[in-house]
Amino acid sequence: MEAPLRTQAVTRSALRFCLARGWSPLLEMPLPDGRRADLFALRPDGGFALIEVKSCARDFLSDAKWTEYRAYCDELHFAVDQDFPTGLLPEDTGLLVCDGFEAVALREAPAHPLAPARRRALLHRFASLAATRLAGLADPSGLAERRAALRLD
Repeated sequence: MEAPLRTQAVTRSALRFCLARGWSPLLEMPLPDGRRADLFALRPDGGFALIEVKSCARDFLSDAKWTEYRAYCDELHFAVDQDFPTGLLPEDTGLLVCDGFEAVALREAPAHPLAPARRRALLHRFASLAATRLAGLADPSGLAERRAALRLD
């Protein structure tokens, strides 16, 4: 399977995993440091789980930015497909193995709780992004106008 299709399949499985756990996931969540989380999910307890999707070993080996993600979540997971060499992934992260429809947690992520001030700031960012995306579904041209106006400022 080509990398973009594999990435889509793993992402879909990870989204379903989140929803099955009662988590509220957002795709491509911008983080305060300018990076983007593949999946950023608000858990029912108010914590945040970040899921980094990896399509192949080369994708993992060429991308070390995931280490910076710990500062923005209570738990960090990797989501990979069944052919991924999981021995490459760090032991101190969660591991989701995906088949394109479902994901199984082979390893739970250890908790590393966020500071209250950072959690509050991330919650505001998360809620604003989710609301803006919903508004964009209801009024795509209004969202485009807002984005254009923000670029001018």
